[in-house]
Amino acid sequence: MAPNAAATLAFVAALPGFALDALAQGQDRLPQVSLQDQAIVLGAFAAGAAGVFLYLARDVILRKKTDYDRDDLESKHEKTFEKYHSDWGDDYEEVGSRTAAGSAGPLGDGELPDYYGALGVESGATQDEIKARFRDLAKKHHPDRAGGGSDDEMAAINEAYGVLSDEDLRAEYDRRTQAGSA
Repeated sequence: MAPNAAATLAFVAALPGFALDALAQGQDRLPQVSLQDQAIVLGAFAAGAAGVFLYLARDVILRKKTDYDRDDLESKHEKTFEKYHSDWGDDYEEVGSRTAAGSAGPLGDGELPDYYGALGVESGATQDEIKARFRDLAKKHHPDRAGGGSDDEMAAINEAYGVLSDEDLRAEYDRRTQAGSA
C-alpha cells in the first residue's frame, strides 16, 4: 500500500455512495486525495462545527436581552420577578413563619385573645369543626364580600385559625390560657 493509501481509504470511507462504489470495484479506481485536500476538508468541517456552536450560543455570547429585560414592567420595579425566580430562596421567609413585631413567640408575651370565641367554637372542638367554622366566617367576613369595614374581623379570624389549626400552637395556647386562668 502506498504511503497515502491508508489516509485515502479513511477519507473515502467517509464519502457517500460513489466513493463506496469505487472502493468495491478495486483500489485502482479510487480517487487520489492529497494531504492538502484532506486538510481543506478537515478545516471546512471544523469551521462548520464552530459555526453551528456559535449559532446555538449566540444569545449567551452576545448577552442578548430577553423580552422581560427589554420591557419596562411593573414587576421589575417591585422586584417580584426576582423574588419568585431567584436562586436565593433562603432570603424569603416561609409562609406562616411571620410573628408580630416585638413578640417573643408565635403567641407573644402579652395577654392572649380568646381564639375559641373569635371562631365561635368550644375549646374541645376538633380540627374539622374549627376548619368548617373558619370557612363559614371567612365567607361571611371576607372584605371582598362584606365591604371594607370587615378587615379587622377577618384579621382576627385568620389569627385565631392560624393558632388553632396548628397542633403545637394550639397546645401552647391551651396551656397558657389554662395557666392564666388558674
